[in-house]
Amino acid sequence: MSAAGEFVDATLQNESSWERADADRARLGGAGLRFYGASVGAVRGTIRDAGRRYPGLSHDDITALSSELWALPVFERRLAAIVLLQTHVRMLQASDLTRIEGFLRQARSPALIDPLATDVLVPLVTGLAAPARGRATAVIDRWATEPATGLRRAAELARPLLAAAQ
Repeated sequence: MSAAGEFVDATLQNESSWERADADRARLGGAGLRFYGASVGAVRGTIRDAGRRYPGLSHDDITALSSELWALPVFERRLAAIVLLQTHVRMLQASDLTRIEGFLRQARSPALIDPLATDVLVPLVTGLAAPARGRATAVIDRWATEPATGLRRAAELARPLLAAAQ
């Protein structure tokens, strides 16, 4: 694991409580995920602190770190990956749709799918130039017919927001 990944994971575990983990598991239905029990504020603060501790991360660093955080089925790590991408959405490129698609296939919970769709996917696509935006929109249209629940939900959320942004 990278130094930044270790920092994020250790900080999230230090900010956790078993009471919050149990409450989050009950509220979110488990969804096959483990829970550390760190608050959303702790997740956001951890990503902010990681940015200060590891300044100047490139596009490749950001996307690699997001994949590293996503790799384990831990809710807070995956939420941290989303916050990281959200924080650096201007750095993302059309080719990052493949990574986001993979995340959506594995998300297992609307609590992860929804912010990934509305706070990462929509700003990414609206920031693309016309030809790339059209290709990205076609990908999202394909997701609407996919058997994977996460992709269909993301398409349902993103399509009206993208249409309104045009």
